[in-house]
Amino acid sequence: MRGAKGIFFTVVATGPAFAESPVLLDEVLVENASRAERAVIDTPVGATVLPREDLERRDADTFEELIGDAPGVLIEGGPRGAAQEPNIRGFSDEQIVLRVDGGRVNFNQAHRGRFFLDPDIVQQVEIIRGGGSTVQGSGALGGVIAFETRDAYDLLEEGQTFGARLRTSFETNGDAFGQTATAYGALDGFDVLGFAAYRDIGDDLDDGSGVDIRASEIDVINGLGKVGFQIGEAGRVEAILSYYTDDGITPSVLDNVATDGNIVDRDTEVFTGRLGFDYAPVGSDMLDLSALVYFNTLEITEDRISDARADTTSFDTFGLELTNRSEIDIGMPLNLVYGVEFLRDEQSGERNGGDRLQFPDASINTYSAFIEADLEVLPGLSILPGVRFDRFELNSATQPDRSESEFSPRVGISYRPTDNLQIYGNYARAFRAPSLTELYSDDVHFAAQGFQLDPTTTFSGINTFVPTPNLQAESSDQFEFGIRFSDRDVFQKGDALSVSVGGYYANVDNFIDTSVQFIDFSTAQFDPILNQLVVGGTTTSVNVDAELYGAELEARYDVGLWWASLAGSLPRGTGDTGERLGSIPQDRITLGLGLRPIEGVEIGGRATVASARSSGGVDTDAYEVVDIFASYSPTSGPLAGVTLRAGIDNLFDETYNLHPNALNQPGRTFKLVGAIKF
Repeated sequence: MRGAKGIFFTVVATGPAFAESPVLLDEVLVENASRAERAVIDTPVGATVLPREDLERRDADTFEELIGDAPGVLIEGGPRGAAQEPNIRGFSDEQIVLRVDGGRVNFNQAHRGRFFLDPDIVQQVEIIRGGGSTVQGSGALGGVIAFETRDAYDLLEEGQTFGARLRTSFETNGDAFGQTATAYGALDGFDVLGFAAYRDIGDDLDDGSGVDIRASEIDVINGLGKVGFQIGEAGRVEAILSYYTDDGITPSVLDNVATDGNIVDRDTEVFTGRLGFDYAPVGSDMLDLSALVYFNTLEITEDRISDARADTTSFDTFGLELTNRSEIDIGMPLNLVYGVEFLRDEQSGERNGGDRLQFPDASINTYSAFIEADLEVLPGLSILPGVRFDRFELNSATQPDRSESEFSPRVGISYRPTDNLQIYGNYARAFRAPSLTELYSDDVHFAAQGFQLDPTTTFSGINTFVPTPNLQAESSDQFEFGIRFSDRDVFQKGDALSVSVGGYYANVDNFIDTSVQFIDFSTAQFDPILNQLVVGGTTTSVNVDAELYGAELEARYDVGLWWASLAGSLPRGTGDTGERLGSIPQDRITLGLGLRPIEGVEIGGRATVASARSSGGVDTDAYEVVDIFASYSPTSGPLAGVTLRAGIDNLFDETYNLHPNALNQPGRTFKLVGAIKF
């Protein structure tokens, strides 16, 4: 919420929109990914902030296009936007906390995506990599991705009290049209914003070989309303309501190849609400309070075309958070952030009007309290200890109730030998409670063609879920270290440079993995009609121990006339058997270059190179992909407020996929975007 304090991240934007001199973003405010205010060069964790200037250049229609090249980040799910979900350092699914305007987005059912927001309304993205359970609670083993949506103050020009913005786009691959409209205003401490978006993919996408990605025509509608009111100098109230829907003919497993037998008529509806209050009296060191209450309701209906089977998936979240920040002088500066939370997730599923055991009725309540300190023990040397307590209570209609508690300690060290250099280290104990689906899924997972195994035994072809109500919570000990540098006038007067290099190691106990046994002889039963044993297959959640480690690099250099950026990730991870974890992404490096020959004009490109990867039964080839763009956005004259962009994604029509996705990414795509503010 606006007014809530967060971390100030110091970054050099990778070609801020249409500037003739480098722009050093000294105070990019992170409001959701962390709860304490400090510069990134004082923060002992891996972090990336993508401000609006950077996001606009991407002209993204999906979240893979929006944030998929950030260091350590992979957006899984393939080319269908409705299937996409994040992966950080090989942690995925519920191992990553997603927040939108402060509220958690906890829904995750395999292959069904986690992003229910149009990219054009996103003002800023904050990514914290690594264990963050101390301030975020269950699920933050891999990190946090927080989205902040735009408000009226983000769009109003100086002296303006009301405005509007229209945007339209077209992409040749899939004949995709997109339209968004935003109206906004602010007066006497009151501000309001309304946003509407419609995206229509008119034809199936093609991969780099020209092969149709069947059943990829998905239409999306998103609407958002935001109202804020300033209460004197100290307080602010903000309310947000959002509606999202997508529909299309897709495979039931959205990240897989579509066939006649698996396509469904799919509709998704998501409502979200946020009500926040921030109160920070002028001159008070003890009181800087943020309160947030929020809800998410989701329903997915899938009607299978081949036999009219009707599935419904429902998932609701309610959350309440209170956070305060205090500054205390104990002979040395001490900053505290502390608070309490309550969170409830509730799910249910139906099939043809009856219970659907693959997604059974279940709920989880979580009660939490946390405190974290920032203590400057010597000039330039700070220690950041913290601890969190979580208690979760699980209830299922088909299994016994269960409750557990967990402590998550953390300590970080930040050393600043000079004003522009930081050396940091961090230890964090992170955990994740098992998800409701992992614990309680039952009934048929998938069906294949049965066959005779031997004269006395038949394979049925039916693979069934096996509930695992005693599945243990994941826990990890994570270590991180790194160096950051950020300064101006480094190689020549007026330039700006930012570099960050880091390494990490995570030892995970009870890592939750999915075990699929195509033929499981423990299921054997005698069939008196066939006079044979009949065996099937099973799918179950299992606990394994794992190690994840790697290195990341991020650098940006801007001299005004031109800019360059570099981002790299080298992730590794093995299970207790020594085999590579299936969730570990490819090694990847991305280079960006841009030129601003005249005011208002920017030309640039991005090249991504990724290694081959083989794990989890999936073999993925190496790839090289190049994207280019050009834009015109004058700041004065009769066309001021107009933005025109053109680009080509996958310039050389590369056929490739993102490990561990099995589905190819889109081939060459021409893009046109036009926007006007008035």
